[in-house]
Amino acid sequence: MAIKFSPTTFITISLIFFLLANTETNIGVEGKLCEKLSLTWSGRCGDSGHCEQQCQNAESAKRGACRDRRCFCYFDC
Repeated sequence: MAIKFSPTTFITISLIFFLLANTETNIGVEGKLCEKLSLTWSGRCGDSGHCEQQCQNAESAKRGACRDRRCFCYFDC
């Protein structure tokens, strides 16, 4: 004997399932990154690749990028 569901019930159950499945994938995401102005960069920052290398090699940061012509390093919070 099959159970009959109304379209509204089916959509509601599907939506709940989708939301629960979506939140499970976000649990393993790494922590936030905190931004700090580079302590070792001097001068205008025009190349984010060089800024990133400087941040990773000299300051042990996860990332680095130019913003507002300054080099910012990103560390785990």
